[in-house]
Amino acid sequence: MEYFLQRLPIFLIDFVIICVALYYSLIRSNFPIHMLQLEGYDNDEYKTFLKNNKEKMNKLVYKLDKNQKTPIVWTDRAKRLLKKHKLVNYIAFVLVVVFSLGFFDGSGSYVLSILVTIILSFLIYYYQYRLLILTNKWAKPTEDKINMGFYKSAQAKIKKFKEEDGLKVLGITGSFGKTSVKFISDTILSEGLRVKNTPSSFNTPMGLSKIINNELESDREVFIAELGAKVPGEIHEVAELVQPDIGIITAIGPTHMHLFKTIENIQKTKYELIEDLPEDGIAIFNYDNDYVKPLADKTKKKTYRYGTKDFDKLDVYADDIKVNERGSEFVLHIKGAGEIKCSTRLLGVHNISNLLASATAAHVLGLSLEEIQRGISKVEPVEHRLSLIPSSNDTIVIDDAFNSNPVGFRAALDVLREFKDHRKIIITPGMVELGDMEEEENRKIGQVMADVLDFAILVGKKRTLPIYEGLKDKNFDEEKIYRVSSLDEATQVLAKISMAGDVVLFENDLPDNYNEE
Repeated sequence: MEYFLQRLPIFLIDFVIICVALYYSLIRSNFPIHMLQLEGYDNDEYKTFLKNNKEKMNKLVYKLDKNQKTPIVWTDRAKRLLKKHKLVNYIAFVLVVVFSLGFFDGSGSYVLSILVTIILSFLIYYYQYRLLILTNKWAKPTEDKINMGFYKSAQAKIKKFKEEDGLKVLGITGSFGKTSVKFISDTILSEGLRVKNTPSSFNTPMGLSKIINNELESDREVFIAELGAKVPGEIHEVAELVQPDIGIITAIGPTHMHLFKTIENIQKTKYELIEDLPEDGIAIFNYDNDYVKPLADKTKKKTYRYGTKDFDKLDVYADDIKVNERGSEFVLHIKGAGEIKCSTRLLGVHNISNLLASATAAHVLGLSLEEIQRGISKVEPVEHRLSLIPSSNDTIVIDDAFNSNPVGFRAALDVLREFKDHRKIIITPGMVELGDMEEEENRKIGQVMADVLDFAILVGKKRTLPIYEGLKDKNFDEEKIYRVSSLDEATQVLAKISMAGDVVLFENDLPDNYNEE
């Protein structure tokens, strides 16, 4: 009893300090959990984020950004992670009490013991973003087990529908263009078949498993699956899930270079889709793309090549192409089927390539030229991919805010060129995830921008420095370059400089974990 009474003041003071620290620690943990969620719950990606954002993460208090592009979503996984993180915090604060009592036993000083409690409690509060790594590592085996259950269920469902109902699966991959081709294919194929598409950029095993388990019905004739990857082997994993009969490789280029390191690794990874096709499967390749061409040439399975040049080597191609600010016209040729004139509301020559990919898949699945033509005319611009959006001040706004890359950025600038006799303005944070190429590619794009634009609004002063230097290389008027810290600030600048008839291109829109503020 005497032992307890002697330490009672420490217990009481520790209790108060720890309750306050625990309360604020759990509030503080919401921001790191949000950032971890944006990094796909991948500890390695999250650690890289921490390394690149020390100033942001080392703030004493995280202020809630009212203009978050992607707020935290409290999914079942996020809730499970938070529950485990609370437990990790409880254990950490119990250890604080143990240390505090240990110091008292060693020194006999109440002051020193309480000081230890305050210091350790503060460190736990401050380093919530580090403690989360431990929690996520602890949670991973459980999450993997849960995910595997969903995966196996979806895999079995696809197999059953293929065997019993004749379901065909169209798999689409590529460094870029795959989401656009997915939505275009849905529109065209729906002219003659019952199709189930996947929403947005669902291209991971868990995203696809959710759609298959919850939404795919046995009356569907075609299931369209987008296959994404950030490391070698991931396409195999998704292909084993969806079991594609037809595979499209849309394009290959320098994306996620910080993970893949080389273009050769990207080629090998994207080709996993073709390797996983059955022996009687059909491989479809964009033969205009220099990195895709050798993959097509080495393929032994039945192959279709599409493009806009070297027609004698192609199975599907477009010629007589006319592009303007309202869309495009072209003649579609399919060997063995004939030719037909097509028109589309999609902007840019690169979108004709996307249309050809989908037209090829439609031909393989038995649609007529007329059905394909009708589908092409109905295709709507995919959200955030060179889509025209309404404006309240008579400016023409082009939204190309989804995941920019060197090829896509140049294609967007080509579209901008088509708007003759208009002032041209760009708002961009530049390109990311290009690895060692990132600085040089952004500098090059700045040089290209200088020949197209009248005004440049660069979002993120540090990140867009190479673009700024590229513009200066071409003697672009510095008074027409605006370097801002946020999209909010960029729109304020736009309001001041824009006038009726201006064309405004929003090129790329990085998620909250890239915010420099």
